[in-house]
Amino acid sequence: MMAASKATSRLDEIAEQAERYNAEHPEIWKLFVRFTFDRIRRGHKHYSVNAVFERIRWHVDGVGGNNQATFKLNNNYRAIYSRRFHREYPEHDGFFRTRTQTSHYEQPTEMAELAPVDYYEPKGEAWA
Repeated sequence: MMAASKATSRLDEIAEQAERYNAEHPEIWKLFVRFTFDRIRRGHKHYSVNAVFERIRWHVDGVGGNNQATFKLNNNYRAIYSRRFHREYPEHDGFFRTRTQTSHYEQPTEMAELAPVDYYEPKGEAWA
């Protein structure tokens, strides 16, 4: 059973979800840092957090999920991971361009995160 949320905003809710995900999959953060520093070493002054997420998803099989019950890496975590990188490596603050997190002004949804099972028909059944 999931612990009660302390979220007072949608941003808090996403941060709680990302924290749980990171605790279950610390290898994702390590890959995020590794792939980000790869771009920095290649001379990039700025880069896309989306590109780093896609590299994690598509170039590393089986990391962070089982492709059935959870997503490998939820897009909602992009802002969380990029800002964490800036905090932990302040000499690279601004490497990922960030925007105001409007989710700070939204109410929490109090809904469970979606998983692939929420999108796909069970194997063997026709698409509607």
